[in-house]
Amino acid sequence: MVTVKMLKPYYIKTEEEYVRVILAYQYFSVVINKKVYQFIPVEANEIRINRKTKKVENLDAVFAFQNGKDVVNVTMSKLISIPDFLQQLHSIAETYYQNDDANIIKTEQEKMTLLFIREMERENVKRLIDIALDKYDEDAFYKLTKLL
Repeated sequence: MVTVKMLKPYYIKTEEEYVRVILAYQYFSVVINKKVYQFIPVEANEIRINRKTKKVENLDAVFAFQNGKDVVNVTMSKLISIPDFLQQLHSIAETYYQNDDANIIKTEQEKMTLLFIREMERENVKRLIDIALDKYDEDAFYKLTKLL
């Protein structure tokens, strides 16, 4: 059984699409069968997270861990199946995620504004129909009713 003992980034690099959590010696360790294994950057040394979906993208990455002369390889798929790993990873990267709440609010406000404008236009057409009826203007009445 694999558990995460420590997960600290060496540094974090942000790009337009991804947050890259770069790992180094002594910053990442796991416990396997009650033995502590230290991360060694033999194969993969970064975790790539999509800033929009907040999902780990490099699932094929293999991380090497060492205890004395014993080296164990652990896949990213195995690591993300550990709840503690994901929790720590997201707490590290959460400030770098793209927050779409502002866009949602803006879009929602735009929708509400558009609905309000459409309702006002409809009410205006109804008012013009009333005026056409008051003036016995048959042509205007038929033109305006087609707009509803």
